[in-house]
Amino acid sequence: MKKGSLGFEPKLKETILQRLRTAVGHLSAVERMVEGEEYCTDILKQIAAVQASLSKIAYALSDAHMKHCVREAIEEGKGEEKVEEMLETLKYLKHF
Repeated sequence: MKKGSLGFEPKLKETILQRLRTAVGHLSAVERMVEGEEYCTDILKQIAAVQASLSKIAYALSDAHMKHCVREAIEEGKGEEKVEEMLETLKYLKHF
């Protein structure tokens, strides 16, 4: 797959979009809770839910990238470049 190409299988794309919608919903709840000055622990639980949703998205994308993009690059003799790219990306995702 070319750089910047989503190329997701329809099921994966829908799963990721649903998880993004879930994360947005949790984040909106955090905003409402802060505006309403709700109990700190309850807000922190919602923040944890946002983080969990984002982690699931990052994992799904990483998994798809390695199974499809990296595998394809290896087959084309360009695997080293894609592996290095993925390792660099994982530095930013160290908390997921």
